Amino acid sequence: MDIKNAQEVVDEWIKQHGVRYFNELTNMAQLTEEVGEVARIIARRYGEQSEKESDKHKDLGEELADVVFVVLCLANQTGVDLEKAFEKKLKLKIKRDHDRHHSNEKLK
Repeated sequence: MDIKNAQEVVDEWIKQHGVRYFNELTNMAQLTEEVGEVARIIARRYGEQSEKESDKHKDLGEELADVVFVVLCLANQTGVDLEKAFEKKLKLKIKRDHDRHHSNEKLK
C-alpha cells in the first residue's frame, strides 16, 4: 500500500466507523500518546530500563502502526498529500545529508 492509498483507506475508515475526524488538536494529543507508547516499548525492550511483565506482550509494530494512522488522519484533515511531501523531504535529505553522515566520526 502506498501512502496515497493509505490516506484514502484511513479517510474511508473515518467515514464508515469514526463518525468524523477528531479535531487537529485532539489528534495531535493522540499522536503524542501513541509516540509515548512506542517510546515505552523501545526504552524497556531495547534500552537500559527493565521491561515490566505487563509490557512484554505489547507489539511494537502495532504501536508504530497507531502512530502512522494518526499521522495519516492529521494529513487528511489538513489537506497534506503525505506521499508528495515525503518524496520531497526524501530528495532534500539525500542531497543535504549524504556527505554529512559519511563524514561524521561519531558514526564510524
